[in-house]
Amino acid sequence: MTPPALSLFRHPSLWRAGDVSPVVPNGIPTGHATLDAALPGRGWPIGEMTELLTDCSGQGELSLLMPLLAGAEADGNWRLWVAPPHLPGVTALAAAGVRTRQLIVVRADTVGERVWAIRQALRSGVCSVVIGWLDRVDNALLRRLQLAVREAAIPLILFRPLQQAQQASPSALRLQLSARAAGVLRIDILKRRGAPANQPLYLQGTRFNAPSATVATRCAAPPALALALIA
Repeated sequence: MTPPALSLFRHPSLWRAGDVSPVVPNGIPTGHATLDAALPGRGWPIGEMTELLTDCSGQGELSLLMPLLAGAEADGNWRLWVAPPHLPGVTALAAAGVRTRQLIVVRADTVGERVWAIRQALRSGVCSVVIGWLDRVDNALLRRLQLAVREAAIPLILFRPLQQAQQASPSALRLQLSARAAGVLRIDILKRRGAPANQPLYLQGTRFNAPSATVATRCAAPPALALALIA
């Protein structure tokens, strides 16, 4: 390779596919420095799908998302959950800094209903983040969600069963979550843009369990989202 070409490849503004993170961080910080350092964009990807694959609920997996849900980005917008396995407890969410008056929980039984609700939320333009729980879903539906989130330019987080890890997915980021000792969450990065991850991450202090018998207080959705979800 000629000297001019070498100098071009060493330019600080150039990002190569083998690098973990682009030069300019363009993700939303996760609130966990160790995880941010391992993610392209130094945070949750914007305008892309992220899959969190786990074999059970209530093991601290939602602690991973508390900084995102409580974040200052788009303060006036809504945090929407589609088909969580349990209704979230308002007290626990508020203690984590989440503005519960900006939380909407959508009940949807079938995969088709869940995908439809997620797409409508992404199209509404009034959500800062959408989180959905999906079981078995084919790749065609996942691609529809991917197209919708790119237009929305917000994070889309999908909780999916661990057994779906072998299924191909258009998601930009796939993380496998599993509990270890009390308050410790193991994260295996199954897929990310750039160089593959070879070592798991261990996060301390993931003690928040959102599933609760307490019914969350839900305020009326703003007109744009309400119309989208009932149309």
